Amino acid sequence: MGDKLRSWWFDGNSVFEFRWPHRGLCHIVVPMDTHALPPRNEMLGAFERRDPTYEGVFLTAVRTTGVFCRPTCPARRPRPHNVEFFATSHEALLAGYRPCRRCRPMQPLGASPRWLERLMRAVEADPTRRWRDPDLRSLGLDPVRVRRWFKTHHGMTFHAYNRARRLGRAIGRIREGEAVTSTAFDAGYDSLSGFNDALRKLAGASPTDAATRGDIVHVTRVSTPLGPMVAAATDDALCLLEFADRRMLPTQLGRLTRYVPGVLAPGANDVLRNVASQLDEYFAGDRQRFDVPIHVPGTAFQERVWDELRTIHYGKTITYGTLARRIGSPSAVRAVGKANGDNRVSILIPCHRVVGSDGKLTGYGGGLWRKQRLLEIETRVSGD
Repeated sequence: MGDKLRSWWFDGNSVFEFRWPHRGLCHIVVPMDTHALPPRNEMLGAFERRDPTYEGVFLTAVRTTGVFCRPTCPARRPRPHNVEFFATSHEALLAGYRPCRRCRPMQPLGASPRWLERLMRAVEADPTRRWRDPDLRSLGLDPVRVRRWFKTHHGMTFHAYNRARRLGRAIGRIREGEAVTSTAFDAGYDSLSGFNDALRKLAGASPTDAATRGDIVHVTRVSTPLGPMVAAATDDALCLLEFADRRMLPTQLGRLTRYVPGVLAPGANDVLRNVASQLDEYFAGDRQRFDVPIHVPGTAFQERVWDELRTIHYGKTITYGTLARRIGSPSAVRAVGKANGDNRVSILIPCHRVVGSDGKLTGYGGGLWRKQRLLEIETRVSGD
């Protein structure tokens, strides 16, 4: 590509001027996405603070380096007059910028970095393996770096993550009738007492009691273009799907354990893999309906609201008042709004399709910018 000289807005589009070898000046007109960026001063402030709530809202490009970054990039901050903003990586690339190697803005937020992929594949291939630091070094990995990444993204060390996965599988085997002793040794424990102690820390019960408490609820992270999500499912149905940075996530996990008796354990199953696949199709514009089984018990009123939410058509919105009338409680608009906010399965139970009485976006636990993006995706695909 030629040298970029300048850029400007014209008729809602961006115009980029390049000087090409042997061809002289060339102008490229790039249609901008339908969603508007926040005011420049607001984005500058968020960029300076490395504010994670603006992930997915904008990307920052630096004229002096030719690089574009996430708002949270750890690199040194440039002078404000050398900064410009884009809504998508596509726009930044067309403007002649290249992705930053530190924050990797082309990679889905929360996805495992490339240097960790080999380890994650090995964990999936043999979930019962007991990993030690020398094993990590044999893969060319620094145990400290691995520990730091897992603490940041999973709230536990790699060894704790792997141990919890093994224990979750062990509970399932005990429930199926296998002996506690053989299960303990197969899970990598040198003694039955060590296995019992570890299980009490995870499940708060002995192996036999844990096996009779209910289902194993597998918990995993799902990468999406709007940031990572936390998904939880039994072997039969999806129980939770929330954006990982939502403040209410710990509360929702607590409610989940009350309504779905069992043990939370990291790992994936067929339901969660199906959720990840269908979310990929949804964000690509190739899926308008989900067929993943869902189990979200709540109060009778909450369940009426959540059932009605699933009848709102893709690409359409209704008001909280309309939702209240649909469930036969026209005066319970506030209660409907609260039940909407208590929804534990985002996107699949489309609480983002409910708007204020004036049509404006209000109240979304994942952030209003995500609500706006979801509606934009659906409107663009449906053509409304």
